[in-house]
Amino acid sequence: MAAVTVVGAGSWGTALAMHLARVGHDVWLWARDARIVEEMVTRRANAGYLPDVLLPPAVTPSTDLAASLRRAETIVWAVPTHGTRALLEAAAPYVRAEALLVSATKGLEVDTWLRPSEMLRASLPETTSVVVLSGPSFAGEVARELPTAVCVASDDAAAAARVQEQFRGRRFRLYASDDVVGVEIGGAYKHVIAIAAGVVEGLGLGHNALAGLVTRGLAEMTRLACALGGRRDTLAGLGGLGDLVLTCTGRASRNRHVGIELGRGRPLHDVLAGMKMVAEGVNASRGVLELGRRMDVELPIAHQMDEVLSGRVHPLEATEMLMLRPQKAEEGKRGKLER
Repeated sequence: MAAVTVVGAGSWGTALAMHLARVGHDVWLWARDARIVEEMVTRRANAGYLPDVLLPPAVTPSTDLAASLRRAETIVWAVPTHGTRALLEAAAPYVRAEALLVSATKGLEVDTWLRPSEMLRASLPETTSVVVLSGPSFAGEVARELPTAVCVASDDAAAAARVQEQFRGRRFRLYASDDVVGVEIGGAYKHVIAIAAGVVEGLGLGHNALAGLVTRGLAEMTRLACALGGRRDTLAGLGGLGDLVLTCTGRASRNRHVGIELGRGRPLHDVLAGMKMVAEGVNASRGVLELGRRMDVELPIAHQMDEVLSGRVHPLEATEMLMLRPQKAEEGKRGKLER
């Protein structure tokens, strides 16, 4: 079995550390905050994120970044996008050249709008294999060993196969893909559509509106992914539609929660102030719009969500503007999705 280090002890990093220990790996779980590590050592639980699930004996919490990385054959990167750049600079000198790195981060870096794998590639040795792990997977359900199916994407087929083998469990199934762009754009864009789905619920607009939003949101994210080099069929899979459905409908979705509160009239800063964990969709809306501008792709739902998040437009007005856009065929020539 592999020596694994999970970087980031939030809910997702902790859940993955638990899972990897259960399937037989020796896992170190790195956290920046010494108080969190001390609590995990003494209580064998991450009280701030997953208080009701005990850490398996094979999970070793640590604040020693250098030691955690030097030992690792496989590194799982579970750090939010806003913290990735600075931590990468500190971590890179200790990553073994032959290490397998699994990116479990979803979103886009603010201002550069780079995908997580692009940030990792720019900072790590060229020989480090990078595999993206994504798909419909709430951390709490993985921690409680509920059945979960995800995808792993890499341009290195052998590396993706290694991740499938290392992560596979009785209730954790992985499908491989070589479409890194499609999987990462799906993982970032679904945050934005989830906020919109929450707005629909917060405004009490009904299931018809929600179904229409999710469907057109999928079309929108597919257009952008394909313009950037991804494939349409990828967005119909776990990294696209699967993740989108979960995040737009699941009660544990942080982005959906943001949208619900916005729909009920709460200001964004008040909503975010009451949240412990990050809602990636708040920044991702600007990111996907900038990528759309670069590729000349129209993204009406993302545009309206950005208007709502910035406070320029009321959620109900944004909904009406989407409904009153010029009507078009759902599919254009050669089956291309219309804008």
